[in-house]
Amino acid sequence: MHTLRRYLWREIAGATLFVLVALIGIFSLFDLINQLADLGRANYQFVHALAFVALLAPAHAYELMPIAALIGTIYALSKLAANSEFTIMRVSGMTTRRLGDAVLVVALGLVALAYVFGEVIAPPAEDLAQRFKSRAIGASIGQEFRSGVWVRDLLHAPDGQPDRVRFVNVAHVNPDGSVDGWRIFEFDPQLRLRAMATAARGTYVQGKGWTLTELVETDLPPVDARAPAPGDAAGGTHIVRAGTSFWPSDLTPAIFGVLLVQPERQSAYSLFHYINHLSENHQRTDRYEIALWKKIFYPLVCIVMMALALPFAYLHVRAGTVSLKIFTGIMIGVLFYAMNKLFSHLGMINTWPPVVVAGLPALVAFGFAMGALYWVERR
Repeated sequence: MHTLRRYLWREIAGATLFVLVALIGIFSLFDLINQLADLGRANYQFVHALAFVALLAPAHAYELMPIAALIGTIYALSKLAANSEFTIMRVSGMTTRRLGDAVLVVALGLVALAYVFGEVIAPPAEDLAQRFKSRAIGASIGQEFRSGVWVRDLLHAPDGQPDRVRFVNVAHVNPDGSVDGWRIFEFDPQLRLRAMATAARGTYVQGKGWTLTELVETDLPPVDARAPAPGDAAGGTHIVRAGTSFWPSDLTPAIFGVLLVQPERQSAYSLFHYINHLSENHQRTDRYEIALWKKIFYPLVCIVMMALALPFAYLHVRAGTVSLKIFTGIMIGVLFYAMNKLFSHLGMINTWPPVVVAGLPALVAFGFAMGALYWVERR
């Protein structure tokens, strides 16, 4: 029996790897075609496009791994059934449970591989790809927005209570992490404007804040609503001009550059910290919470997809050729992908719990797989 399990592992793992490489090649070709329109912009050449596409490959590997697991498992099991090898395995004592256990071993290996790609390899690779392309074409993040990028920052007093609210607007986030065109608006807890500042450029100091150059800061006096005239405000406007000044803040280049990588392609660690930042500043986190839970559940979809492939081993070859079964598997994968995307949008519109939005499609697919397996085994 151990020999049969090893044979199954080798067949399923080999077919899955082959399908995964083929799918990555197809999607990379599409990426390369999309990059042809940017050739010739500044220093962006064909070799840059190839490097950009190569850096996107880990993200494609992560996204396509469940589909590859489905198609590869269907192909391997259908080939065994077509050659009557699976019939001999069943006669030799390969029960449905033992078959499921053998497939589960391969599935767990793919789950671990998907977590490695999704958390360790793909996010920094895609971030590097976007920065690499931006540097080659001389572009910066935020140029497509008329007002740049806006971020809300909450300041706390020594006792931990909210003290000031800052609304920070930057014109451009450069590929090297520096930020140009700062405008900072600072409000007190009663949402009265207390200070404004502009700066030409900011460079991040790890874990501390930003070094701003050409800083112009305007402090506004507190205004008493009961004052009979504006001139009764205590103090006056105070303007400070500084060539270089340090500005303490919890904002990081990753927060400003959140547009570099889509939430679904960020690591769970980055999403968790960004969600905390949004929560502390009383901003909506729905999209990022759904993305976080999807990052947790998505690698487990490999198990679901391989469970969906198990019934194909029990379909006799006369019920359809191997190619027909593979086509059916592709349609199942496309249907699941579309349902997953649709459910995410419906969840954001209807404010459903993120864990339900991320996990329910996989649970429904797994229930369908178990029902189909029971039907083909008992009929």
